[in-house]
Amino acid sequence: MSGFRVIRPSDRSPDTASGAMRREAAVSNSLVGAGALWFGYVELAPGARSAVHHHGESESAIYVISGHARFWAGPGLREPHDANAGDFVWVPPFEVHAEANRSDSEPVCMAVARSTQEAIVVHLPNPPRGAPQGAG
Repeated sequence: MSGFRVIRPSDRSPDTASGAMRREAAVSNSLVGAGALWFGYVELAPGARSAVHHHGESESAIYVISGHARFWAGPGLREPHDANAGDFVWVPPFEVHAEANRSDSEPVCMAVARSTQEAIVVHLPNPPRGAPQGAG
């Protein structure tokens, strides 16, 4: 029997989330025996935002399935980057960021791949007063 797998939504496993974000592992060592990759599903509810965080040595690739996201990055999280359904986002290793849902009525749904075998999430304090703090 091969190791080939189809992972259904009911097979996904809750994983470390950032703030109001829901993160589920689909391909990981613990679920399928993956040795070099983490791939999962992330959802951000209407009007919600994530905590400020980075993913250590992981590179992250994000595909926005549906919705309207705003990613904050750069010094003091002062650089907004909007992404919509069909867009890809690349997050370099150790890049501090936060994401927000720009819609008050629809979730943002994303597929996320990481270059490390498990999801690394390092939470950080919010930026000083006056910085966007992941808001949209």
